[in-house]
Amino acid sequence: MSDKLVFDIETKDTFDEVGGQENLKNLSISVVGVYSYAHDTYYAYEEHEFGALADAFRRAHLLVGFSSKRFDLPILQKYINFPLSPIAHYDILEAIEKSFGRRVGLGILAEANLGVGKSAHGLQAIEFYRKGEMQKLKDYCLQDVKITKDLFELIKKQGYLWVPQRNTSQMAKVELKFEEPAPPPVGLFG
Repeated sequence: MSDKLVFDIETKDTFDEVGGQENLKNLSISVVGVYSYAHDTYYAYEEHEFGALADAFRRAHLLVGFSSKRFDLPILQKYINFPLSPIAHYDILEAIEKSFGRRVGLGILAEANLGVGKSAHGLQAIEFYRKGEMQKLKDYCLQDVKITKDLFELIKKQGYLWVPQRNTSQMAKVELKFEEPAPPPVGLFG
């Protein structure tokens, strides 16, 4: 069965600890959060569960994320034993950058379009991991997955997101296009 996945990763370490953003691939993953459209379920995978995570990605014909092409996939690829780049991928932040000309944070988009905020930030997620607070870490990661999924659903439904303007209370209506990729032929994922 083919699937569409919304995903987000959390790392064990910071850019400073691996020598800067140019060493992105040296970051290690603590948790991967995933929403499966086929199962209508959220999953949080710890490192010892990455075999099951790889199976989920193997069945995917679409990946959806936020800054996922630039951040999540390069780190995740070292944990998955097949190439992820051939899977169709919709990166919401990349789409906003192309349409609007600048980056904007997930929390800001969530507040402007969904009326919800983030419960924590990435550095707090690293602290959750280091303190062994795995449930807090999973909850945080899955909240980001839910926000990403809800923003993706808005893009599909209305074709735009509201983006707050800098230094003003005005919002920009940013047109975003998404074309559903065709699922692969039956039996391809056998």
